[in-house]
Amino acid sequence: MARATTTYVCQSCGATYGRWQGKCESCGAWNTIAEESVAATGVGGAPVKGGAKAGKTRGRAFALAGLDGANDQAPRTETQVGELDRVFGGGLVKGSVILIGGDPGIGKSTLLIQASARLARMGHRVVYISGEEAVGQVRLRAERLGLTASPVELAAETNVEDIVATLSEGPVPRLVVIDSIQTMWTDTVESAPGTVSQVRSAAQVLIRFAKKSGSAVILVGHVTKDGQIAGPRVVEHMVDAVMSFEGEGGHHFRILRAVKNRFGPTDEIGVFEMTGKGLREVPNPSELFLAGRDLGAPGTAVFAGMEGTRPVLVEIQALVAPSTLGTPRRAVVGWDPARLSMVLAVLDAHCGVRLGGHDVYLNVAGGLRIAEPAADLAVAAALVSSLSGAVLPADAAYFGEVSLSGAVRPVAQAAARLKEAKKLGFTKAVVPEIARGETVEPGLSVQAVTNLSTLVADIAASGVARGKAGASGDD
Repeated sequence: MARATTTYVCQSCGATYGRWQGKCESCGAWNTIAEESVAATGVGGAPVKGGAKAGKTRGRAFALAGLDGANDQAPRTETQVGELDRVFGGGLVKGSVILIGGDPGIGKSTLLIQASARLARMGHRVVYISGEEAVGQVRLRAERLGLTASPVELAAETNVEDIVATLSEGPVPRLVVIDSIQTMWTDTVESAPGTVSQVRSAAQVLIRFAKKSGSAVILVGHVTKDGQIAGPRVVEHMVDAVMSFEGEGGHHFRILRAVKNRFGPTDEIGVFEMTGKGLREVPNPSELFLAGRDLGAPGTAVFAGMEGTRPVLVEIQALVAPSTLGTPRRAVVGWDPARLSMVLAVLDAHCGVRLGGHDVYLNVAGGLRIAEPAADLAVAAALVSSLSGAVLPADAAYFGEVSLSGAVRPVAQAAARLKEAKKLGFTKAVVPEIARGETVEPGLSVQAVTNLSTLVADIAASGVARGKAGASGDD
């Protein structure tokens, strides 16, 4: 019989303890430590027989290779889902393991069953293992998406040893989808499915299978309330790529973002639109994010941003209103709240824009999440426009990083941002001084600004001029 050892494991971060305690010292979470029994294992994951001494076996020597050898890895296999291949780095790599996380109902299973169907129609063997749904439920989704004719092999199973034994029979699968890793369990761990030990051990078995067989394995993971992938963080370190599938319930589009990728960039995004026939690729997300914007309202500015190698134009919306509270409210959706506080401080200290008695609301239209500091200039323009009531030009795009001194600093890939703005019909761009040397598209006027105070003065002047024009027209 295998000797079982009892440990206490934090279900949030995976830290282990010799005894139970209320608070995890590693992550600070309360009441997350649970008792788990793990069977002692020997070489190759087999249970140890005859106690701990029997597990002390001599290792097996293996051959070493040099750096100048031929690469026997097969080229990437495209899934024929362009946005998915973009985030993967060009397609699926042989023997890779990818972890995809997202909120419940966001469309993870829909995306993967569509990719599986396209791969299967290309002649590859694709296996879809569902641990949460029965085979009939998966077939109903495939019927709704019109994919029933695709030769995808389905199964509803949760034991990883049985899954690996089944996958080892017949041709090597090109793609294996495990939905989800939290439902998988292994015989070597005496705990319930979903616990830290089970998730870690089950993932290790599947990763070992992928590396030995060359199959690409996609693991679907649950997420916590704050959007982090549930389970031990060690699983994210074990896999080759970690993808986050994001989206808001009030919006019809979804974004696949790479968090970690050993075979490609980590700053690419894939944009999909949720329709009645499944997820549809959005090759030009700028048109989607700018659709339906109000051209005559103050407090809106178009930001020319970059997501990986793809330029994306998105509308920044700001609302500045007098506050009746002792501490004005600051609400941000889609941007870094700390970055907003910095821009407000620069406007107050260097530009004379007093917002200490106003509530500030900032929103990135369409639900896109922006992480780059190049949006500082667009945010500042939207804030000043809302406070002064001056309407920004509808055909102008903004980008630039604002420093603490009020200077507008240059940003990378200015030429690609300007090209995207010109393609969508914009005729003016407000950019940092350094961008003046970039290649400018014909018909696009570039206004270079070196200091934020210059931009604030221009917006305020346009608002005053527009007000005088309106007053003279009334007379």
